[in-house]
Amino acid sequence: MSLFISTAYAADGAAQQPSMIANVGMIIVFVAIFYFLIWRPQSKRAKEHRTLVESLGVGSEVVFAGGLMGRILKLEGDYAVVELSRGNEIKIQRASVVSVLPEGTLNSL
Repeated sequence: MSLFISTAYAADGAAQQPSMIANVGMIIVFVAIFYFLIWRPQSKRAKEHRTLVESLGVGSEVVFAGGLMGRILKLEGDYAVVELSRGNEIKIQRASVVSVLPEGTLNSL
């Protein structure tokens, strides 16, 4: 019967259990990894975006999430009126702004 299956024997002593300190240490290591790889970089990006949105002003040339570029004509609370080209104005959420371009970038395109 044991041609293909080897016989298993019980261990002589009690199985070694990891200590409580090792278990707690592993949890602390996982939390530290989670903090440094996920929480901290994400909060840093959110803070940078928040300062970018707060620094927007009339006349700023911006790129927003859809990839469109334009110049801000008016700020209305959480929204901004952006001129894409002469006579072509749209209203966007300020939070959708991805980056601010240097002055004169739109004219050189």
